[in-house]
Amino acid sequence: MGTLKQIQKRDGSIVNFDQIKIAEAIFKAAKSVGGHDFEKAKYVASLVSQGLENKFNGHTIPKVEQIQDLVENVLIEGGYASTAKAYILYRENRKKLRDEKLKILGREDDLKLPMNSIKVLAERYLKRNHDGKLVETPKDMFRRVAENIASADALYNGNVEETSKKFFDIMTSLIFLPNSPTLMNAGNELQQLAGCFVLPVGDSISEIFDGVKHAAIIHKSGGGTGFAFSRLRPKNDVVMSTKGVSSGPISFMKVYNVATETIKQGGKRRGANMGILRIDHPDIIEFINCKEKEGAFNNFNISVGLTEKFMQAVENDEEYELYNPRTKIHEGSLLARDVFNLIVTNAWKNGEPGIVFLDRMNRDNPTPEIGEIESTNPCGEQPLLPYESCNLGSINLVKFVKNGNIDYDELRKVVHISVHFLDNVIDKNNFPLPEIENMTKGNRKIGLGIMGFADMLLQLNIGYNTEQAVETAEKIMGFIQQESKLKSIALAVERGNFPNIERSIYNGQNMRNATRTTIAPTGSIGMIADASNGIEPLFAISFVKQNILGGDHKLLYINHFFEKIAKERGFYSEELMEEIAKTGSVQHVDAVPQDVKKIFVVSHDIDPIWHIKIQAAFQRNIENAVSKTVNFTHDATTKDVEKAFLLAYQLGCKGITIYRDGSREAQVINLDTTKHHKKKETEENLCPQCKTKLYHSEGCSTCPSCGFSKCSV
Repeated sequence: MGTLKQIQKRDGSIVNFDQIKIAEAIFKAAKSVGGHDFEKAKYVASLVSQGLENKFNGHTIPKVEQIQDLVENVLIEGGYASTAKAYILYRENRKKLRDEKLKILGREDDLKLPMNSIKVLAERYLKRNHDGKLVETPKDMFRRVAENIASADALYNGNVEETSKKFFDIMTSLIFLPNSPTLMNAGNELQQLAGCFVLPVGDSISEIFDGVKHAAIIHKSGGGTGFAFSRLRPKNDVVMSTKGVSSGPISFMKVYNVATETIKQGGKRRGANMGILRIDHPDIIEFINCKEKEGAFNNFNISVGLTEKFMQAVENDEEYELYNPRTKIHEGSLLARDVFNLIVTNAWKNGEPGIVFLDRMNRDNPTPEIGEIESTNPCGEQPLLPYESCNLGSINLVKFVKNGNIDYDELRKVVHISVHFLDNVIDKNNFPLPEIENMTKGNRKIGLGIMGFADMLLQLNIGYNTEQAVETAEKIMGFIQQESKLKSIALAVERGNFPNIERSIYNGQNMRNATRTTIAPTGSIGMIADASNGIEPLFAISFVKQNILGGDHKLLYINHFFEKIAKERGFYSEELMEEIAKTGSVQHVDAVPQDVKKIFVVSHDIDPIWHIKIQAAFQRNIENAVSKTVNFTHDATTKDVEKAFLLAYQLGCKGITIYRDGSREAQVINLDTTKHHKKKETEENLCPQCKTKLYHSEGCSTCPSCGFSKCSV
């Protein structure tokens, strides 16, 4: 047994000496140059350990830099020149990375996060003083959030310190992250923690402009808003008080859009809205066409609220009736197939409108006596009652793959802690309006979801476009759904049921939260966690991004799972990665083995049918809804889009959003997936954080380089 027991890390802390870590570092360098012998790495590590014993003789604690210097010397003297070179390059790159992080944070990265995570956190999440200087590290941020949210346990005689540690551990290990407003605002002056809101739009001038005012307050606090304009009387309908005529819901949407443009959400991100109109509103054709001109209603995602009656009319090629929401009187009919085709054509042209199935959302409404669901949040995953809000959080599935299998025991523990966390958020939230506080606390809805699904499939050697992936989606979400329900029941026993339970489907049962599961987009928090976005497939295997510091220097991003396999299988090269970066896909690259191609598929490799099958598999085990974009290649036809819409209906989805590559003049994707079109780049088209082109996803624009998203939660 050696006398060397401890080493000193760069931050000055003292930790136990572990020879196997030296062996792993040496083996990593060896593998990058074709080495495969871990026993040899262990042998070299033993020589390093002996050298440390001889040099320090148990009297002095060596620093990590001194150990690394000795590793270099032992490798060179032992004749392992190529491994030594790789190890030296690794050290140099790590130093550059530390220096760049130091420049951004003003101090050491205390969690050793990926560089892109640091950039996102520094830009949008970490606390700053009045001079704009960062005053907290990532670890400080997570401690701030954990302590603040855990303090709600005091309301129920819980152990705040123990709970705080649990919350801190799952966040710092990037196993679970709450939505952006919670990370930004918990423990800060604002203390507005929810990301999703739905506001009513009543059929009077005062109600309409109350909605504008309330939306401005919510956007300022960091939330996104959903509206149904279906209550508004149609264009040219009578206005009784003035004997004039109404300008219709689309004209008032313009007012909401302009108001949103002027509000910056909590100084962090621009406001986002969802606008929904029922299919049986007399102004539905104008609504479907309202975003036909690019740039119109730029602060809105729009979706048509479809009914079962309408879909049956589409299937039977029949007319359906329109109703004036003021009089409830039938006002004409339209051929359902013609209206459906118009929705399809416009979605094919530029990705909007999306569709939501209102009857399905209300079928699963847990509190039907409280009200009817008319709208969702901006990205569509959270159907809510008027004046209701919901806080979200996502579990990182990457962390639960152990030796090629999913660790369900560990996942169960994290689900229970996450539900506890999200329930506490409701008690700690500083709600922007008293009406929202009353409705939210009355139903106590939470939305626990996932991220890293595509990454998890890679670890399990499962292709996204396979039945095995569909089965995996259903199994893992079914497990999360069941465990979240069990934890909510347990919390109800400890803390009480949600107040409106007697007017809900849970009357006579124990339940703390009216809903518990949601699949949200995870653009920003996914970047922090270094996980793929929500349940989306990979965006690209390799792509080029611009340096955040500006200039013409390009940086090559490579999916780390692919890089690992490429090096292990011996087909890795910089030239290959640059070739892949041209399209992001490996499907037409001869150097990549066929079995690897089957696993490493990207969004545009996948037939839209598989996108919908995956979405439907998750929806079957989700109480709320699923945010997902079904991606089409540029040469897809309107028939392809129609097929996707009908399949989403047939498989039980609650809505669908599609995007055809290259269908917008301001193209929001940074890969050349077609040779048939060139799109202009504008300032609006560039990520405001790293100046890379944005990527259209879930009705939002999400940057694949740094994770910045205009409406991510």
